[in-house]
Amino acid sequence: MHDVFLSLGSNMGDRLRYIKDAIKALRDTSQIIAISPVYETSPYGYVKQSYFLNCAVHIKTNSSPSTLLKDIHEIEKFLGRKREIRWGPRTIDIDIIFYDTLILNTPELMIPHPDMQNRLFVLKPLADIAPQIVHPILKKSIKELLDSLHSKDTCELYEVI
Repeated sequence: MHDVFLSLGSNMGDRLRYIKDAIKALRDTSQIIAISPVYETSPYGYVKQSYFLNCAVHIKTNSSPSTLLKDIHEIEKFLGRKREIRWGPRTIDIDIIFYDTLILNTPELMIPHPDMQNRLFVLKPLADIAPQIVHPILKKSIKELLDSLHSKDTCELYEVI
């Protein structure tokens, strides 16, 4: 079984319902180990959109990274995700942040997730469930990355699920 950390986000419709439905769908192919609290966060990249709800999920899976990515895309599609604007509004977004200590760089998938160390909406929830995990390239723990982040983004506790 592989240890995988995911970041989930939604900023359209019933945001919390999309997060919960995505977690429920992940249970069909993976073992859920931990779920962070859900945070309301400011948008990243394309900022002219609604605030997001974000959380982190630790799963164990037998799936390869490419199979897991396909499963994630199926969940996103099932929950109405449309890829129209980069970093734009979405019903659900599920990103693979870490897959064991794997470093992967293909046109389809980069692990660890690129630029995650600059994203409060990734680091804060991840720090709640795995502060000790070390970024395999940067060689810093999630807690260290979060403590050193200088961000003007907002991240407020929304709900514990």
